[in-house]
Amino acid sequence: MAGNSRRKGAMRKEGTKKGMVVGSGGQRRRALKGKGPTPAAKDRTGHPKARQAAAAAAKGRTNRAAPRAGGRAGSAEVVFGRNAVVEAMRAEVPAKTLHVGERLDSDPRVRESLELAVAQGVPILEISRAELDRICGGGVHQGLALTLPPYTYAHPDDLVIAAHETGQTPLIVAVDGVTDPRNLGAVVRSAAAFGAHGVVIPERRSAGMTAGAWKTSAGAAASTPVARATNLARALRSFQEAGLFVVGLDGEGETTLDAADVLDQPLCLVVGSEDSGMSRVVAEACDLVVRIPIGDAVESLNAGVAAGVALYEITRARAASEPR
Repeated sequence: MAGNSRRKGAMRKEGTKKGMVVGSGGQRRRALKGKGPTPAAKDRTGHPKARQAAAAAAKGRTNRAAPRAGGRAGSAEVVFGRNAVVEAMRAEVPAKTLHVGERLDSDPRVRESLELAVAQGVPILEISRAELDRICGGGVHQGLALTLPPYTYAHPDDLVIAAHETGQTPLIVAVDGVTDPRNLGAVVRSAAAFGAHGVVIPERRSAGMTAGAWKTSAGAAASTPVARATNLARALRSFQEAGLFVVGLDGEGETTLDAADVLDQPLCLVVGSEDSGMSRVVAEACDLVVRIPIGDAVESLNAGVAAGVALYEITRARAASEPR
């Protein structure tokens, strides 16, 4: 209306006009662009399927934090519970971190674990009970958990090389089908006691160097390397090519251990499990299968005891063959 153009606000300032302006076509095209397909139910925040997927992922992380004994190479382990933790600390099992629950009621085991952690230079971390539950996979931890770094396994060929470098007659112990970590630890301890240059275990269907094996070895695992073979029979054939005589222990052996005349040679001793002994393919890879003479009252010996007896006999035979 004439005369109103001078009223404040009656005229728009330049550049403030609503609606289409020059060069606005791109804005319209973007406004008309769709948002894509509807996300799957498990990808929608707040949807029941999304919550189920998150719970499954959290459970997977918990399982990885505390793997079962005898896992594949490179797996970590968690020891939890006051007795288990203090025993592992006493055995000086290599540890990464000691986790302590908040507002933990102290007792002699807790105090000793803390003192040993300080003495051994193991970091101590105070965390919530919920975090402890997650680390231990819901197990009864009593406020204490000890995380161990993955054990570093040697290669089977490295054991032969190391044995030759010492200038001694090579002696290696191979373990077939032993699934109890305490039996494996006992074998490692016997191997260290009688000067063996290492222990070989198969990658599958075998105990690994867990905290239980470390404790039973009484620290011997720190000085005796343990190698892991993808195929134990193939590793034994590799030892034969390197000049080692492979002798297996079995209750149905061809001859008794003390009657074997090869014990002073470069040797690989194969020990099977108490229940089933050596597997067929491993027994076939042996140059000689011998037995330990035992009384009728006992059907068999476990792997740890059998290894100790055989290694003693090998040590005795080698000492007798040395020139006086």
